[in-house]
Order: sequence, then structure tokens, then C-alpha cells
Amino acid sequence: MSGLTQREVLLDVRDRSQAMFSGSSSIIPPIHPQSVSIKRAAKLKAGYLSAEQSQGHDDTQSSALMLTSASYTDTIPAPMHETSSTNQIAILESKRQKTSPPGVPGALAVVPTARAATIPRPVWHAPWELSKVIAGHMGWVRSIAIDPDNEYFATGSADSTIKIWDLAKCCAGADNGLRLTLTGHIDQVRAIAISARHPYMFSAGDDKTVKCWDLETNTVIRNYHGHHSAVISLALHPTLDILVTGGRDSVARVWDMRTKAEIHVLGGHQDAVSTIATNSVDPQIVTGSMDSTIKLWDLAAGKTITTLTHHKKSVRSILMSRRELTFVSASSDNIKKWQCREGKFLRNFVGHAAVVNSLAMNDDGVLFSGGDDGTMRFWDYETGYCFQAGKTTPQPGSLEAENGIFASAFDQSGSRLITCEADKSIKIWKENEMATEDSHPIDMQAWAKNRALHTKF
Repeated sequence: MSGLTQREVLLDVRDRSQAMFSGSSSIIPPIHPQSVSIKRAAKLKAGYLSAEQSQGHDDTQSSALMLTSASYTDTIPAPMHETSSTNQIAILESKRQKTSPPGVPGALAVVPTARAATIPRPVWHAPWELSKVIAGHMGWVRSIAIDPDNEYFATGSADSTIKIWDLAKCCAGADNGLRLTLTGHIDQVRAIAISARHPYMFSAGDDKTVKCWDLETNTVIRNYHGHHSAVISLALHPTLDILVTGGRDSVARVWDMRTKAEIHVLGGHQDAVSTIATNSVDPQIVTGSMDSTIKLWDLAAGKTITTLTHHKKSVRSILMSRRELTFVSASSDNIKKWQCREGKFLRNFVGHAAVVNSLAMNDDGVLFSGGDDGTMRFWDYETGYCFQAGKTTPQPGSLEAENGIFASAFDQSGSRLITCEADKSIKIWKENEMATEDSHPIDMQAWAKNRALHTKF
């Protein structure tokens, strides 16, 4: 056999080992090419390498030889003393093996460092307190809508009536806060919406009807026929003359507001469409259903963009943010925040232990949620921090169980919150003007613990 003998190969390995670990010299003899070939052939014969691995190393043989000798020479410092040189070389070799990129043996790479997760500090919000209680309905108050000019608000009840209230007088506690009562439905009124572009109000109820009211004459001017069962949700498009209604027939219907023509029938849910939210950009329609799913719709095509199946219980309320392209959905499992365009899940708002029927938010980033058991929670919308939790109290003469919150809304200024409840009352809440950051500080310890348990960093 031509070339080096087995004894010469062993002597070459011995010389390199002595030069490497003795600490007597920082220059290591180069690897003889025939020595590498003989060692690889021995490993291939012993089964350490497969034929493919052996063939794959042929192209990098020359570069590996140069990198090996150069890397040891450049990276190993001159030894301070003999006892520490071996440890230094072993540490460098361990780092080299862990960080070498593929195809470049012995080369050092940058080790990525993990960034410590930071907990965002919530914005401080003043706590809210009960200001006024309004009575007038003879049944559960199921829906509410605020006038875009902030002059009045409308409520729909299980007594099949709609009442128009003067906002300023009700906030002041005046006796003549009720403006008028509209009768036209023959069953409970489940949804109300007031147009910001026209003097119209829309209502829907369990009598399977959708009505358009002219607020100048206080009469019904249009009826939208098409639902086969109770209509329990309703929403207006912010920029188009389009009305969207959802019912127990498991579909959402899109109507032309003026001609009463049915534009689309959005089918796909397996149960009642309990809540609808609209947006000026895609997705322009978002629906939540009792089948625990949320669907994002393309209004032009009338087709589903995506279906969100994160909730485990029925979705009772969906609210679009006016501050950013996000929305929140409420169910009995928790409240979830989503990105609008792709439906990407952002975070959970965990705290309720009952069905959450209503969501409301003002421009200051205060998110309110009301439960079926009367529980109330106020959140910082940006971070999900719950800065206040409480429970509404039923009015005298009502059952203890009649403390559920069915609907809620902030007025246009964001300084008043109106809730519609099961004790047939309407409650108005306001911020505590005497509260400060010192009297009601942010509990960072509890917030950090809650975020670690429920929030995805």
C-alpha cells in the first residue's frame, strides 16, 4: 500500500495530540491528507460512517483541513500554565462543537441570547361607581343604543316596547327623563341601532321582524322580511347604507337599508347568530354564534374569510375597537382579543365565572364586561389588566337572581356607562372623581401573576 503506513498515521496523531494538550507550543502541525483518508476509510469499514456521509465529506475535505488547523491557531491563546491550558482548550472545543454552522466544522458562531419577558405596565384608570338608577320598563331591558349626537339613548325591553330617554336629564336624576315610548313589536326587543348618517333607528325582536323607525315622525317606515325565527342581533355598517341582522335561523342577512333588498344571506353557523359587529375595512362583518364560533366575512363576495374556533362556549357579544384594528369577543369561558384582518388571537381577559352578555368600550381604553350573574369588570384594553371588579345589586322588590346584565354602552363622551339589567332597571355609572393613583394604585404583583398564567408573551 502506497503512502503512509499505519505506524506513521499513529505517530502523526500522537504528535498532534501532544502539541495540542502539552501547552508547550501554540502551533499545531497540519493534518496530512493521506492520514485523513486512512482514518475515514477505517471508520467507514467499522460502520461509523455510511457511504453517503463519506461521499458528502469529499467536497469539504480541503476546506475542513485548512479551517481545523487555522481555527486552533487563531482561537487558542497562549497558555498561562500547564494546568489550565487543557481546560481552556476543552472549553473552546465544547463551544465550537455546539455553535458550528452546518458545513463549516470548527467555526465559531454567535450564540443567541434569550430576551427576558417584560410585563407592560397598564394605563391607570379611575374606578367607576353607580350614579343613577332609572325605572320605567315592565320587563327585562335587553338592548341599548346611544344617539351619535349624545342627546338621547334608546332601550328595548322584554315588554315589547322601545323607550327614548333624555341623556342629560337621566344623568342628572330628573323625573322627566323619559321622552317617549314606541310600540310596534309584539315580542321582546332584542337589538337596537341608531344610524349616524340618517335620522333612522332600527330594531329587531323575537317577533321575527326588523323595523326601521323615522325618528322625526316616530313611526315605522320600513320592515325587513326574511328571517324565519327570532332576530336577536343587529348592526349598521359605519360607511355604507347596509344593515346586518342575525337570528335563530343560524344565518346573518345583509340588507340594503333604503330598498329593503336582501343583498347576502351569510350562512355557515350551526346555531343562532347572537352578535354582529361591522367594520369599514376587511373583515367588514364579524359574527358570533351560539355554536361557539366566530366568522369573519368578506362583504363584497358574501363569503367567509376565516372561522375562529377558540371559544368553547357560545359567543354572546363582539365589540370592534375604535382605537385600532382589533376586536374582542365574550363567552362564558373568557373574553378574547383578536386582530381584525387575519383573526389572529392576541390575548385572554380572564376573570368572569359566568356567561358574559355584554361588552362596551370608550375612547380612553376602558373595556367593560357584564355577566349573567351581575358581575362587572373594568379592563385596560391595551394590556388586559382588570383594574376593577364588582357586582350589581338588584333593586328592591326584585328577586336576588334578577341581577344579570344584558346590554351596556358608553355615551359618546365616554364619561358615562349605561347598563340594562334583569331587574327591569337602567343604571348609569360614572368615574370616581376623587380617585387618584395613590388611592387606587395598580396592583402590579397580582397583574404579573395573572399575566404569567393566562397571557401569551
